[in-house]
Amino acid sequence: MGKSIKKKRSRWIIVGFIISGLLCIYVAGVYLWQLVIEDKAKFTMYPGFGIELPAAYQIHGIDVSNFQQTVYWPSVNKMQVKDVKVGFAFIKATEGLNNTDKQFKKNWQKAKEANIPRGAYHFFLATKDGKIQANNFIKNVKLQPGDLPPVLDIEQLYGVPPQVMQRRIKDWLQTIEAAYDVKPIIYSSADFYNRYLGKDFDDYPLWVAHYFAQRQPSVQRDWQFWQHSSIGHVNGIISSVDFNVFNGDSTAFESLLLK
Repeated sequence: MGKSIKKKRSRWIIVGFIISGLLCIYVAGVYLWQLVIEDKAKFTMYPGFGIELPAAYQIHGIDVSNFQQTVYWPSVNKMQVKDVKVGFAFIKATEGLNNTDKQFKKNWQKAKEANIPRGAYHFFLATKDGKIQANNFIKNVKLQPGDLPPVLDIEQLYGVPPQVMQRRIKDWLQTIEAAYDVKPIIYSSADFYNRYLGKDFDDYPLWVAHYFAQRQPSVQRDWQFWQHSSIGHVNGIISSVDFNVFNGDSTAFESLLLK
């Protein structure tokens, strides 16, 4: 009986060593892959932004998430085509009740180091409690002077009645405003905003998505940011990236930043 137990223990020890070895190989593989992606991003260069930029806007920017994988922010900062540079970046921070974007911490820090004005956004799930979602954002995002106000990204109903979604959105916005002492920005498509948000949220700054529009988005209110394309290219980013403009001059932009 004693020999049988010893044999079983020996087998489990061997299995443990094998599992530990495989885990080490996996971790090393992931690390090496990340280095390869970072190196690729570092040497990703484009002859231009790859899209037609809307005329009459002084300040252009991008927004990124884990979709873009690793971003080499020094290259983003240095890229200039004629008189256009990346003047700001919105970065995905959180989603739903407890999810955090895998690249957020790195993007948040590196954008700051590259002296690019940054903003963090939360992807809202209309099926979930608004206050809990706000607390997820608050737990993960520490804003500093010079940052843009927090952003609520709301794109779909997910089968929720509009009135329920609106109540949950208000819970998120009010919780965030109380925590950061600044009015949050709402991000949405022009169509979704016009159909499901509208006048109840017109007091909040708006970042509106409307592709293929020529001069400005079709939304019946003032707006601060316009996401006009999802297929731009920027040095330091391997994949395509969303492009935006700010609706104002440098003085108006500076007034929007946290003090």
